Amino acid sequence: MRVSPETVREEHARIRERAAVVVPILNDTRDRLGALFGTDVDRVDAGTYRREVDAVFADGEVAVNVAGYAALLRDLDVDGDYPGFVVDEVLGRTLAETIAGGQPLSMLAGATFHFADIHVDRDATADDDGPGAGTAGADDLDAALAAGFQTRLPGWDWREGESPFAVDPDR
Repeated sequence: MRVSPETVREEHARIRERAAVVVPILNDTRDRLGALFGTDVDRVDAGTYRREVDAVFADGEVAVNVAGYAALLRDLDVDGDYPGFVVDEVLGRTLAETIAGGQPLSMLAGATFHFADIHVDRDATADDDGPGAGTAGADDLDAALAAGFQTRLPGWDWREGESPFAVDPDR
């Protein structure tokens, strides 16, 4: 695989165009996690998702890695699927972590990827006739996008306002 600036631009467009699939997975994940943690989490709309995709791809060092992981997942297929279980999980988790940003969000996105992935059906998320149609990595790609973007976007109460753990150096 060769990743060029054009490849990154193409991947950016593909990921933006996945809003109709990714945003419902993202919101379903937030609903499920909110219920587990006893909190309401703000929903995300397609426009917010697309703006955040743009923000991720505006950082070239992040963009090239997101594009590479996404392209690998889109093309990943293993006869019988199960023997490839580890590689698509590793790539999906790493993509989610890369999208989310640094710690602690990257750790949360990695855990959220596995949570989202068990609720995503490959047949329901793979493109019917586009790149990655029916591959083993298709569901992991959509789960990773949902997990990474849901983690980095606001909407969780604990992320609103200032942290009680912040140290004011002037005190």
